[in-house]
Amino acid sequence: MSTLCHLWNATVSRRPDHVAVHHRGTDTTWRELDDRARRLAGSLIDRGFQRGDRLGLLVPNSRDYIVGNFAAMLAGGVAVGLHPDALPREQQRLLEHCGARAVVATPSVWERFDDLSWTDGKILICTGITADAPCRRPYSSFDLLSEEGAVPKNLPVASSDDVAQIIYTSGTTGHPKGVVLPHSGLYANTQSIVASLELTDRDSVFVMLPFFYSYGNSLLLTHVAVGGRLVLANDFVFWNRALDLLVEQRATGFSGVPSAYAMLLSRSDFESREFPDLRYLTCAGGALAPALVARVRATVPHARFFGMYGQTEASARLSVLPPEEIDRRPGSIGRGIPGVELRVVNEQGRTVVVGETGEIVARGENLMRGYWNEPELTATVLKDDGLHTGDLGRVDGEGYIFIVGRRSDIIKSGAYRIAPLELEEILLELPGVAEAAVVGLKDFVLGEVPVAYVVRKTGVSEVTESMILNHCLRNLPRYKLVRKVCFVDALPKTPAGKIRRDVLATFANDTPGSKSDPA
Repeated sequence: MSTLCHLWNATVSRRPDHVAVHHRGTDTTWRELDDRARRLAGSLIDRGFQRGDRLGLLVPNSRDYIVGNFAAMLAGGVAVGLHPDALPREQQRLLEHCGARAVVATPSVWERFDDLSWTDGKILICTGITADAPCRRPYSSFDLLSEEGAVPKNLPVASSDDVAQIIYTSGTTGHPKGVVLPHSGLYANTQSIVASLELTDRDSVFVMLPFFYSYGNSLLLTHVAVGGRLVLANDFVFWNRALDLLVEQRATGFSGVPSAYAMLLSRSDFESREFPDLRYLTCAGGALAPALVARVRATVPHARFFGMYGQTEASARLSVLPPEEIDRRPGSIGRGIPGVELRVVNEQGRTVVVGETGEIVARGENLMRGYWNEPELTATVLKDDGLHTGDLGRVDGEGYIFIVGRRSDIIKSGAYRIAPLELEEILLELPGVAEAAVVGLKDFVLGEVPVAYVVRKTGVSEVTESMILNHCLRNLPRYKLVRKVCFVDALPKTPAGKIRRDVLATFANDTPGSKSDPA
């Protein structure tokens, strides 16, 4: 019974009338969530949704996202969370790639799709359809299906080997990859995180991270597992309002990527407030500078601060650095969480000695099944000895791991992962651009932001930085926008003709005054 459906059913049975979600001033209980999820699952099945089918979710964090996510699994299917604000062509490509049988999206998402030929034969559902806000296209109403649909007497029983979710991430190929996660792996990783953080049903986590992101997904699943409460934030423009909500709702947990902590420290009065109910904080998705860790801990000295490391390919979490070790081992990602074995190996596959650098390789039940419809790519990272993370690290004498670099060129900007190839393809759409390479520029708040190195076509000088930036603005979502353009005569390349991004990244970040840092 090691499935997410089992976790869900157990919590609903044990805590039916306790609040599961607080969002926009409204509380929803576990019983109410379950009733909606089961009615939606029945409605999907009535419309032809079968075991193993994929349901695409293009919905922001909300009650509806949680209902849709678990309705897919209760119906025997697979939940596929996608960024609701991504470009329509990217959303459509991913829906087609995973072969989504059903799609749940907001009215604004549906209205952005110009080409709907790909929807033929699909189950199309729209949230927010009311008498006052009808959808101009003939979709089924999410509210109607989840409120008035018949509760089926018998739903499919998921197996631990069944696929529960596909989470898309970007890799070194520059295109999104669908990480296939079975119930057993997500269940195991969820239980390990619960044990590491000592979560109970008395915990309430303040959720800023999107659920379609593996870190945000882990917040959802861990609190489903213990029957805790999810407090969904909805204001990231005015950070003090978000903090008001955190205090008002007496959240016991806060989780964020390094940029979230940087913004709290630079764009809010976080350090002058008191958070008496905050029991723990977690940080993953990149290293948080020790100086920032110290400032956070000084603000909430009673709260435990956990440094964490993971990958989508590992269901979320691979290691944790306990609060007791932060001062002794600044910058460490800790050791493997329960059920996870981490090794650092050299190019010959042998475990490195203390101080030697190698690749971090993981083993455990939490590992992905593979990349959706990408067997060759899967084989490059899933090998006989485990998951090859692509991150380089070293270990100390007690087995604590320190990341010293990564092989991936992916730009980590806030909670997002940006593939340089996608941005380069956009830049190359401009007639005057001959070559382009995008690398990450260190940023005080976001961790990294994209900077472009551009080679103009011979004899063309009309291409300007403002033209390129405006072109990006028209063709990319804001979180992927190039922040700076540098024109060069040629790009550094290997003998084989591959662009040396490492050289460009070093040059970008070592040039005096280049770092995006207000200081």
